[in-house]
Amino acid sequence: MKILVTGATGFVGPSIVQALRAADREVRVLAREPSRAAGLTTRGVEVVAGDVTDPAGLEAAIDGCTHVVHLVAIIKGRPADFERVMTVGTQNVVAAAKSAGCERFVLMSALGTSDPPIVPYYAAKLAEEREVKASGLEYTIFRPSFIFGPGGGALATFMRQVKLSPVVTVIGSGKQRSQPIWRDDVAEYFARAIADPRAANRVFELGGPDTVSWDELYAAIADALGKRRTLLHIPAGLAQAGARLTERLPGAPLSSDQVTMIGGADNVVSNSDAVDTFSLQLVPLAEQLRRAA
Repeated sequence: MKILVTGATGFVGPSIVQALRAADREVRVLAREPSRAAGLTTRGVEVVAGDVTDPAGLEAAIDGCTHVVHLVAIIKGRPADFERVMTVGTQNVVAAAKSAGCERFVLMSALGTSDPPIVPYYAAKLAEEREVKASGLEYTIFRPSFIFGPGGGALATFMRQVKLSPVVTVIGSGKQRSQPIWRDDVAEYFARAIADPRAANRVFELGGPDTVSWDELYAAIADALGKRRTLLHIPAGLAQAGARLTERLPGAPLSSDQVTMIGGADNVVSNSDAVDTFSLQLVPLAEQLRRAA
């Protein structure tokens, strides 16, 4: 088995590569900037230069691979950016996987992906899922809730809010619920699913063991950091207006689309299929925050 991993230099990718290598899987990484993947070579990973938007380069990169883990995504951008990188990029990866005769395609989607989608990010994720399902390849699709881990992702933004301000703004009512999952737990799901026959042609929703509202999450973060904080609820419409003014600036905390996602419906799993299938011992939220603090 040789696995091509796209998006391996992102927030979750290195953990997935590490989990695959810990399971003694042979891994090849596709990287637009191979220098960013240099740290992965110490784990016995092959790094090749390429981009999911370049079909010719993809075909060369996937040659000899039997499985694909596709992680490439963007969270901010114009609708055309989501179309080019995620929708068309996935079409290119699927086409290369079919040409190479790959045995399984494992896709990173997102909890909250629905029809109709509420933002371009979810529209692209929905298009990705449809492309993979219609490919004729054996597939596994994971839809995680918020992925927490040290050094990046959504948690870094939330923690920075609590660290820097005695009054923490919360978008909407603060009662919407999420089910944060630790990054290494997501990685272990991918590593176990890559060759598990029980994971064939299935979509799994991934969440951590604890479900919290936004108010409860910020309170838990403050507790983990040893801070006393007041929560100030901002109407979603007002937050979106502010985000639209700043989202193009360097270092902008949230885009208007991200505000829509945060202020939208609950982001929790609807079933226990992933836990029942893979039997992972998931990291509780309090421990997630302790590790990331």
